[in-house]
Amino acid sequence: MLKIAVFGTGHLGKFHLNNWKEIEGVELVGFFDPNDENAKVIEGTYQLKRFLDPSALMDVCDAVDIVAPTIHHFELCKMALRKGKHVFVEKPLANTMEEARELVKLAKESNLKFQVGHVERFNPAFLALKGYTLKPMFIEVHRLAEFNPRGTDVSVVLDLMIHDIDIILHLVNSNVSYISANGVAVMSETPDIANVRIEFDNGCVANLTSSRISLKKMRKIRLFQKDAYIGIDFLDKKAEIIRLNQPDDKNDFSFDIETNHGTKSIGISNPKVEAVNAIKMELECFKNAIINNHETPVTIIDGFRAMEVAHLILEKINSKQH
Repeated sequence: MLKIAVFGTGHLGKFHLNNWKEIEGVELVGFFDPNDENAKVIEGTYQLKRFLDPSALMDVCDAVDIVAPTIHHFELCKMALRKGKHVFVEKPLANTMEEARELVKLAKESNLKFQVGHVERFNPAFLALKGYTLKPMFIEVHRLAEFNPRGTDVSVVLDLMIHDIDIILHLVNSNVSYISANGVAVMSETPDIANVRIEFDNGCVANLTSSRISLKKMRKIRLFQKDAYIGIDFLDKKAEIIRLNQPDDKNDFSFDIETNHGTKSIGISNPKVEAVNAIKMELECFKNAIINNHETPVTIIDGFRAMEVAHLILEKINSKQH
């Protein structure tokens, strides 16, 4: 039985607790949360022991699940790694690049499992495209959210856009060559809306817009590659593929168009999207990586790279505001 300790039981932490309770082969041994009022609710609801000292809680577990605010990620991850505990930490990996670099070094030396909570990797609409070859050369992203004071301790880039940065880096197997960015702080002290262009060595270009002051919600990525367009709707859990038909394609729908090069057949298909609980799936993958001794699906290096690009974007935004 894998012993799990949860650090931070706020809004997202409660989702984690609910999912851990449903996962076989794990035992929740306790939680740490400095908020007395919230801790009382957790003790009553989950019949789970509260620890007032993070170090003492780490001593009784095999792995930690860190869902605390970003400013606490570094100290908790560092303590866990030094105590020989496997780590799951919510995105972003850490608060600063210096902290992130030190965690990468510690994780490498420790030989422990380390997973970063980039949950959109487990979104059913994204998983539905697993069998398809994705080689995008142009990417368009919109992630819009209504204003919520929770989460405004970090910019919209580290709060929302980092999800899409991780997905894009995962899809585009190439180094970033150039970034341009604009952002505006509207309701908080940090940028609430940002527009970014990322260029890659292989010629791929990604345009990203993230806002947390929108009147409507949207989480869409559009991928354009040779002979195909792929749309992924992370919010409504849908995916569609429009492409020039191959002779053996099995499309849901197809039609012919006349071009200068003759008749082309266009196929439209909607890959089957399974009903998947993304948070439960990412936590299960973390558990399986520990038990079966294989790499976590979202490694500390993945988390570091997403953070690195996010910080480069923030530098570009800040340089325009001074």
